[in-house]
Amino acid sequence: MQDHLQITFRGMSPSPAIELLVRERAERLERMASRIQRCHVVVDQPHRHQHKGNPFCVRLDITTADDEVVVTREPDGACNHEPMQNAIRSAFDAAARQLETRARRRRAI
Repeated sequence: MQDHLQITFRGMSPSPAIELLVRERAERLERMASRIQRCHVVVDQPHRHQHKGNPFCVRLDITTADDEVVVTREPDGACNHEPMQNAIRSAFDAAARQLETRARRRRAI
């Protein structure tokens, strides 16, 4: 998937550790759903003026041969900020569930 993976950092400097985590999760996702043609991951820190925590958003846009899956993870409130790594894992887990559900539906037809 390395050729089809695009990682974008917004409002923050690129992090090699975060990029490595995204690449590992994308490879795992491709093993599960080999029909992935494109995966665009956006890691965004929109509110840099916060005094506590680092609110950020993670968005996955995954294009397969059949359709497109979009997953977004955003902070719930100003005081509820999970670590960035957890949000990335959560977004990829949600994408995996969506891809599996769609694959089951295709097999049932």
